[in-house]
Amino acid sequence: MTGRYIDIDGIRTHYLEAGEGPTVVLLHSGEFGAAAELSWEFTLPALARHFHVLAPDWLGFGRTDKVFDFADPRGRSVRHLSRFVARMLAERGTDEADFVGNSMGASNLLRIAAESSGLLPIRSLVAASGGGFVPLTPERQTLLSYDGTPEAMRAMLGAMFHDPGWAADEDYVARRQQLALLPGAWECAAAPRLKPAMPTGAASAFGRADPTPYEAIAVPALIVAGAEDRLRLPGYAEELGRRIRHSEVHVFERCGHCPNIEQADRFNDLTIGFLRRVHQKEMPWTTNL
Repeated sequence: MTGRYIDIDGIRTHYLEAGEGPTVVLLHSGEFGAAAELSWEFTLPALARHFHVLAPDWLGFGRTDKVFDFADPRGRSVRHLSRFVARMLAERGTDEADFVGNSMGASNLLRIAAESSGLLPIRSLVAASGGGFVPLTPERQTLLSYDGTPEAMRAMLGAMFHDPGWAADEDYVARRQQLALLPGAWECAAAPRLKPAMPTGAASAFGRADPTPYEAIAVPALIVAGAEDRLRLPGYAEELGRRIRHSEVHVFERCGHCPNIEQADRFNDLTIGFLRRVHQKEMPWTTNL
């Protein structure tokens, strides 16, 4: 696994790369301190034994430049990512890739696939803990209230994971803290949570209806969720499965918001098996519409 930098639209973009074969792009989550190296440290090596894997840091996250666009908060980040993917695929003579996302990465991936915008050349997708209605739960409030202290980081990890051992692991907390406190990282992660100063008080993005037309997703999709995910409503993954034509749904017991970390071996085996079937053009998935 090699960390590299590339200039995309004048923005120094960091990514991890490993393996050979069909390209798989990993899209990390969006909590404070999120980065490719934390989201995918247990997944990238396993996938790289079978595929060529790219794992970029989103704009404003990890070791990519800390830039946030208040005029277009999501659009600029997604367009920047799409240009990164286009550049990487062009260098290898490839015109499509499989995508795997967790949380924010999964939600953005599902939206792009549903909108058929062509921003990303998606052959298939794996969405872990993404998509659907996102309630403003007490655990979500804990994530949003991170203030840069180790105590707040432990509380955030406690809200994300089912196993309390992650929040109790001081080395893991310190690694998370290191990335969360990179210059500009807190500001970029906090910026989307700011509310406009208007009399009506624009609502948070959390707790609002999700208008994504999931029925429009035409590529094979693997939906993975944790049964003890306190950042989501019970049953949301099954609802996504009913709305996405060619999909299968797996809910992991004793697992929270990050199955790619908390139950990495199971997640990796499931993802590798799914991607192999996609490339072998084995399509046993039920048409849900």
